[in-house]
Amino acid sequence: MKKHLLGFLFFLLPIFLFSQEKNISIEYSNVTRKKVIEIIENNSAFHFYFNEQWLSNDELISGKFQNTSITIVLDDIFNNTTINYYIDRNSIILSNASLISNSISEKYFENTPFKNDKPLAAPIYNKQYLKDTKRDSDSIIMLGKQSLANNLQMHTLSGYIRNKTSGKPEYNVTVKVKDKDFSTTSDVNGYYSFKIPAGINTIETLSLTHGTKLKKIVLYSNGKVDFNLEENVNALKEIVIENKKTRNVTSAITGLTSIDIENIKNVPLILGERDIFKVATTLPGIKTTGEGSAGFNVRGGKDDQNLFLLDNAVLYNPSHFLGFFSSVNPFTTKKADIYKGSIPAEFGGRLSSVFDIKSKSGDTEKVSGEAGIGPVMSNVTLDIPVVKGKSSLLFGGRASYSDWILKTIKDSNLENSQASFYDILLKYNHQLTKKDNLETSFYYSHDKYRISSDSVYKYNNQLATVKWDHDFNEKNKSSFIITSSQYKFNINYNSQPEKSFDYGYRINETQFIFKMKYILNEKHVFNYGISSKLYNVNPGFLKPTNNDSEIKNIDLQNEKGLESALFFTENYKVNDKLLINLGLRYSMFSSLGPSTQNIYESDFPKSDRTVTETKTYSNNDVIKTYGGFEPRISARYFILPDLSIKASFDRTYQYVHLLSSNTTQSPIDTWKLSDLNTKPQSSNQFSLGIFKNIIKNSLELSIEGYYKKSKNILDYKVGAELLLNKNIETELLQGEGKAYGVEFLIKKEKGNFNGWLSYTYSRALIKLDSKFDSEKVNNGEYFATNYDKPHDFSAILNYKFTKRYSLSTNFVYQTGRPVTFPIATYDFAGEPLTLYSDRNKYRIPDYYRLDIGINIEGNHRIKKLAHSFWNVSVYNVLGRNNPYNVYFVTEDKKIKAYKTSIFSVPIPTITYNIKF
Repeated sequence: MKKHLLGFLFFLLPIFLFSQEKNISIEYSNVTRKKVIEIIENNSAFHFYFNEQWLSNDELISGKFQNTSITIVLDDIFNNTTINYYIDRNSIILSNASLISNSISEKYFENTPFKNDKPLAAPIYNKQYLKDTKRDSDSIIMLGKQSLANNLQMHTLSGYIRNKTSGKPEYNVTVKVKDKDFSTTSDVNGYYSFKIPAGINTIETLSLTHGTKLKKIVLYSNGKVDFNLEENVNALKEIVIENKKTRNVTSAITGLTSIDIENIKNVPLILGERDIFKVATTLPGIKTTGEGSAGFNVRGGKDDQNLFLLDNAVLYNPSHFLGFFSSVNPFTTKKADIYKGSIPAEFGGRLSSVFDIKSKSGDTEKVSGEAGIGPVMSNVTLDIPVVKGKSSLLFGGRASYSDWILKTIKDSNLENSQASFYDILLKYNHQLTKKDNLETSFYYSHDKYRISSDSVYKYNNQLATVKWDHDFNEKNKSSFIITSSQYKFNINYNSQPEKSFDYGYRINETQFIFKMKYILNEKHVFNYGISSKLYNVNPGFLKPTNNDSEIKNIDLQNEKGLESALFFTENYKVNDKLLINLGLRYSMFSSLGPSTQNIYESDFPKSDRTVTETKTYSNNDVIKTYGGFEPRISARYFILPDLSIKASFDRTYQYVHLLSSNTTQSPIDTWKLSDLNTKPQSSNQFSLGIFKNIIKNSLELSIEGYYKKSKNILDYKVGAELLLNKNIETELLQGEGKAYGVEFLIKKEKGNFNGWLSYTYSRALIKLDSKFDSEKVNNGEYFATNYDKPHDFSAILNYKFTKRYSLSTNFVYQTGRPVTFPIATYDFAGEPLTLYSDRNKYRIPDYYRLDIGINIEGNHRIKKLAHSFWNVSVYNVLGRNNPYNVYFVTEDKKIKAYKTSIFSVPIPTITYNIKF
């Protein structure tokens, strides 16, 4: 018995000793992993086997363990690396990502990476396959490492795409798995993220302006791969970004229009100047009331129902020179997205659309720029590195010399007129760390004009933005944004000393936004956050400019308001066919003091005679609070792989209103906040569309319909007095709006012959009904708004003869807008009076125009000082005398009609741009 016991103990002794050897004590500080391996080998019986190249780019690590299991020590040492290990007694065998096993499961051969061409969740690759793969690539990137606990067949690949030369992020670059249907695009920060199969994948990037980049990876778990792209200046072969081309079919968003900033130079426009907003009006659902109009009407909405954002700050007046030119510089603009259907829940405060415009980031490696000269203005853009590879400054400026244009207009009232404008943009971008990026931008625009010889008009926009982006990890990203926006105008009259005055207005808002993005998995992506903005409005002042003036000083009481919102968006992929975008937003607005508010009798129309009480509110007292739930949901369903149907519902609230006595938006229009007597506007919109791509995604077809009902739309009583009115609510009417339409688009971007055809049939109606006859218009029935134009057709066609020479044409047709006509005259008490028709019962003549442009690009040699572009265009080739307005005068007791036109003759122009 003792013999057997001693034999058994002798048999257990090496096992006991070996188990004791499994625990080690070790301490190391700021050394490489290779050095730690040497320390373990010198202080234990373990010996390592590995390829030293796996640890060639090793980082410094520290650790301290006391009588700790070797497996715990190894897990800590190789954490966040691709190194796996296998322990065989005193031998520790390392492997690069692959998992070494001493046994093979019965189902192993059923789950090889070559079974049914599907990848493994945790594949084991044979050496010959990796050897063959390596022939096609300089290196294979191993992401993650095999784990028995990891059974996922899909993992998240993410990273950043940057310009190799400048270091700045590249927007809208397609990232895809070669020969597989997995792809995504980079966002404005150059970030991309998407789910791809585990195993061996070839990742490629596609871009019109950069060369294709290939990287082969072996994916075991979530990983990160960055791309640095080189500019493809001398491209001999056209690159087609398929993901971008199919976005109209694949996305869940309805009514989204993206402006191709680079290609708008080929569209012949007024006086040859590039204009983002004028190009937008050639697309379905976006209109203006007429030539030279400052406002935009989107899907039957008023011109104050559009939110213009430049780097997240609100741009209140988006036009120069009375609406002829955009106040946004296309040379400093990176992207422009227009939402007119499904408005993302992070945006609010307007009913009809959001123009989301982002400026470029400067080049962090070298000084570069672009300049241009035309008949109206000159511009220059400069990229200046500040800290090489990390930060840069972008400067863009434009200035006009446009007085001569007014002299060409056949109107004696404009003979002594003058007009000039300029704008500047400064943007500083700094990559603080790999996870932190800081952006600051400043924009200023100024217009000065004189329509007659005695009054000078001035107006300007001033915007500032600070944006900090922080990546917590691959799944959680955040943005903190602070913006400031100001718009103001002044009118100076000095012709007659006794009547000289200075009249002005100002609106200012300060806003902060905090938003988060969380990628839960392939099916769920969440965006959520909070925003708040403070309004301060000076509704108007009138001051005498000298001691002899008879003008009395008027200063209306200021307005203040606080608008806040919570928002949440989920992009939910139900299955391969159904994609749902759910947006939830709750907004709240508080009108704040100091203020005095009138209370009116409920049984009588609002007037100075029906005021029953005047309430006084101290600073920051809440006068009235409004709020509402704004659900926004859209969905896409694939009928065929290249044919989808989309539907959406949007509810929006608007707490600010534009007061205008003109048919179209004017620089001297004023904004008013909702208060005790002015309710916020609200709208519900339904959209339904079918989207199809044909001929290998080169031709985009779509038809989309919408129906929109609105409440509390602002309008005015007949003969309303809006200028410096202390009780402005007595002149206002609020009614119901109704708009509906069908939009058609055929678009081709690929090939020598490209462009688009768009047609919209739409109606925009309003009903101003009340129990008081003085507040009724057209007997309380629906009638056409000033911007109701049922038929709108545009054709933008380009043909490339060679890489350098192309021809562009632009044809536009629109129904004439509604007007009110005098229909009779009569005498009353010996005075001749005029009887007018119902409001907007008639229309001015239809509008149509043809423009032609020839584009000449410089040669495409890479090694040259600069690249040039010439545009020779003719605006209004047919010399069509399109009426801008119709007005009536009484002469010899007879009413005579006259029409005014802006450009009634062909206008030829030449512009030149250079890029260096």
